Formats: sequence, structure tokens, C-alpha cells
Amino acid sequence: MNDNSVKIVPRYIVGCFLVTNIKQYLADSDLLLNAVGEGIYGFDLQGHAVFVNPAAEQMTGWQAAELLGKNIHQYHHHSHADGSPHLSSDCKIYGTLHDGISRKVSGEVFWRKDGSHFSVEYTTTAVYKEGVIIGVVAVFRDVSEQIEAQLSLRQALTQVQQLTEQLQAENTYLQSELQQQWSADGLVGNSKPFKLMTEQLALVASTNSTVLILGESGTGKEVVARNIHRLSQRSQSTMVKVNCAAFTASLLESELFGHEKGAFTGAIERRKGRFELANNGTLFLDEIGELSLAAQSKLLRVLQEQEFERVGGTATIKVDIRIIAATNRNLTQMVSDGLFRMDLFYRLNVFPIVLPPLRQRIGDIEELSHSIIAKLNKKLAKKIVAISDKTLTTFKQYSWPGNIRELQNVLERELILATGDSLELKTPLIDRHSNEIVSLCSLSDTEKSYLIQVLKHCRWKIGGVDGAAVILKLPESTLRSKMKKLKISRPT
Repeated sequence: MNDNSVKIVPRYIVGCFLVTNIKQYLADSDLLLNAVGEGIYGFDLQGHAVFVNPAAEQMTGWQAAELLGKNIHQYHHHSHADGSPHLSSDCKIYGTLHDGISRKVSGEVFWRKDGSHFSVEYTTTAVYKEGVIIGVVAVFRDVSEQIEAQLSLRQALTQVQQLTEQLQAENTYLQSELQQQWSADGLVGNSKPFKLMTEQLALVASTNSTVLILGESGTGKEVVARNIHRLSQRSQSTMVKVNCAAFTASLLESELFGHEKGAFTGAIERRKGRFELANNGTLFLDEIGELSLAAQSKLLRVLQEQEFERVGGTATIKVDIRIIAATNRNLTQMVSDGLFRMDLFYRLNVFPIVLPPLRQRIGDIEELSHSIIAKLNKKLAKKIVAISDKTLTTFKQYSWPGNIRELQNVLERELILATGDSLELKTPLIDRHSNEIVSLCSLSDTEKSYLIQVLKHCRWKIGGVDGAAVILKLPESTLRSKMKKLKISRPT
């Protein structure tokens, strides 16, 4: 190759051409340049167009006769995609003309004659003769379809990621909910207090009004909340529960609103909060009276605006949720004591429902017991079909300070001990209001009987995963000591 050869040639130009100037150079290669599918512009040292191939004409709508001899930056490269000016001093094509450095450019647009634009990728290559630049060639192609396809793919992947995160979050939440027991028990009975409560429940369920459920611990506040959701127009969406007493003020904020990756130590990934999970559904705020004043302020804002930001995030997230709150505390007194915000109380206290304690619905105990036993039979593989009269009488004489939850626990314990098809109370019920033992046998006799029944159930196995110590939640050594003290030994 001699000094008259082309030292640097653009992509798509094969071979070397002897040239005297850029115009002759391009004219000598017309057949090749006109055949390629990419658009090609040739420029002289003044930046004027000296060559426009048919592919460039087709892509831009500008004919070669309209551009030759002109500074075509003002025709096809005058503005960015957003309409802001693209100065010729910033043009990469002219940059190569000035410094001879080849460039590969993307993320820009060329403008058509009809005023529309298309995304381009282009290369700029200087043409030399005897070490001196005599012009520049720009080779470009329309990448609009590729960019649109990439954008659609990114949007689809983003949607898939969002749906995956949503499903994972809902699955995690629902899996934890499946661990909850007795979620469908409690709404059984015919007593007057119970009927009054269920009438109120039915009236408010079909609305979107906020409900405040009040009642002692164990009265079934969550059961009422779930039934309100089940009977509402949001029943096909999720009801999400938050136990306000289970989190510190800082953790509660993350639990309610979610957090971004890196928002705090241990936030190794983005997590959606309960408000997002409950979108279009119901959010059940249990133990609302346990919230700190700081948390109350943040909750009030979300309830008013129905929008929030994740911890560590700046994007505002809007939600459409129904709020059901519950507490066993006297919120009116807490407001008077300055422990609960008055504005939040009025925001929550739209439709209060008061749950009667079990001692006020003694007539419902038998029906409640049978409902609970039916579920326990499946859980414990038992076949209890009846409750002795003596047991029912004891149940009705007891004050049930733990309400329905205590009744559930007592029945589960007695079913474990039961050997026949009828339930007979073997463990005494101690009435905390009077400190009296409601059942008639002594405590030591009852304890001995109870331990023997558990040991029989475990085939007298004391330790191990299926031993009596596990069921009784006692250390193995403690159980052996009790057996020695009560003179319990395995029959020979």
C-alpha cells in the first residue's frame, strides 16, 4: 500500500481506494456505497454533504439533491429527541472532522423531512490522503424497532419482577397466616349480646367504612375482622394483618410501609410493606392501642392521604385499602391520658363494634365448644362426639377470663387426654376472679391423672420428639421428678 492509498476507511467499505479528494473518493465507490442497507453521508472539510446514498434517502425522506453542498446538520441532526437544541459544536460527526478520531455513537436521533425522528446508531470515520483529512463518512442505521423491543422487554421484565415480588410477599404472608389457629372459630352462638354484635357486623361489612373492634383479649376480634372482610366487596383481595404490639416503633414503620434495599443495616433487598400487600383489600391493625405516639402520627398521615413512601425511598406509593383496627384497651381513656392521638382515634372510631366477653354469653358455650371440637378432631385425629353434662355445667360456672381463646386451649388439652368419644373434664379450672377451683377433684390428683393420661398417650415414652415431656412442655428431668413425687410408674 503506497502513500496514495486510503489509510483509514469506514465500516462497510471494502478495499482501498485511490483518491484526490473526498468527492472523488466517494464517486469512485458509488456502486458499493449505494448497495449497502445502512445510510451513508459523506462530508467535505467544510462539513457540506458531498454524498447521500439511497438508504439514507429512504430513512430520512431527504433526497440527495436537497442536501448535496449543504450543511445538513440543520436538516437531520438539529435537535435531541426531547426537542432541545443539538448544537453543531456538539455533533460527533463534526468532531471527527476536526480531530480525526473515529466514533461509534448511540442514543441520538436523526430527523426526517416530515418532522418526525428515529433513533440511530452511527459511526464516524475520517478519510485521509497523504496523512491529511480530506473528509468524513458517517454510516448510520435506524434502531427504533430494536429500542422499542428492548423497552417493551424491560417493561415486561419489570412487570414480571413486580408480580413476582407481589406473589412472593403474599405467599410469605399467607404461609404465616396458615400457621394461625382458630381463624374461623368464634362466630357461633344465639345469645342476645352475640346477635347484636353480628347484626352490626353485617351492616358495616358491605361498606368501605373504617371499623374499630373493641373487646377483651381472646374474644375473637380477629375472627370478626376476617368476617367483615369476607362479607365485603373486597373479599376477592387479601386481608393483611399487622400485630402492632409485636414490633418496635422503628421496625413497625418498615413492616407497614416496606423498605428499599440498603435503607438500614440488614435491609439486603427491597421489601413491600403490609400497606402495599393490602392494596385493594383490607388492612387489619390488631392491638392498635400499643402503637407509640410517633407511629400513630405516621399512621394517621397514611390513613388521611392513602399514600406513603417506603423506608429509605422517595417514590410516593398510592394505595386503596380499608382499615379495620382492634384493641382490648380503653382508647377514650388513653386519649384523656395523652397516650393516644385524638385525631387518630376519631379517624379509626367511625363504626365501633364491641365484642361481649364469654362470661356474658354463657348460653353460647355449648355450641361454641362443639364447633371447636369439630376442628380439633381433625387436628388431633380424635372422634369426640359429645360433652358430658358435668363438664358443660363446669364450663358454664367458670368466668372464662381468657374468653374464647381460653376455651379453645382447655378443649385442646382435654381432647389430648380423652380416650373415648365423650369429653370429660379432667383438669381443674381455677377461677381467677374468686380463686376457686371450679372442678371438684384435688389439684394433686388432677395433676397425677393428667400426667398418666399423657404418658399413656405417648406409650409411656418420656423423652424424645414424641415423648410426654414435649407435649407437657417440661424438661425431661422435671417430668421424672413429678412422676417420682406423685408415685407414677409404668405398669408392668
